[in-house]
Amino acid sequence: MDQAPARFTIVPDDYHVPYAGTAEDGRKFFLSDELFDPRSAYVGLFLWKADGTFDEVRVDKVARPAGLPPGQAGPASADGLVASRLAELGEYVLEPIEVEPFAAEVEGVTFGWLGDQFDGVYSINIEPGDFIAYYEPWDGLEYDT
Repeated sequence: MDQAPARFTIVPDDYHVPYAGTAEDGRKFFLSDELFDPRSAYVGLFLWKADGTFDEVRVDKVARPAGLPPGQAGPASADGLVASRLAELGEYVLEPIEVEPFAAEVEGVTFGWLGDQFDGVYSINIEPGDFIAYYEPWDGLEYDT
């Protein structure tokens, strides 16, 4: 493959992808409390329309966990915020979702799933933090951290 795909799959798991699926209104979602840049940590709810095209991102800045190395992802101390964001989804189903990559800027920070290439190998990486990278065959069953 000579380019990143137009769509890729996100599969929920017990590691970095605990919340991915379909909301009550049919939109696809991914929720993370591990987003970070050198200055801040974030809880981000990424939403795609039912057909997998990007819809919106909802972001909240939170405290970065104490003692976490600067380049490492880790859950923020934001359980109440995560629960609140999940409640916004209504009745939701955790399941694999097929969606398009996107980038959206919020207060000067890029959030999304971005295609990238290194040494001829394409990946789709989460931002901010770049702690999840999907590769061909784009089925979401495995990712690098």
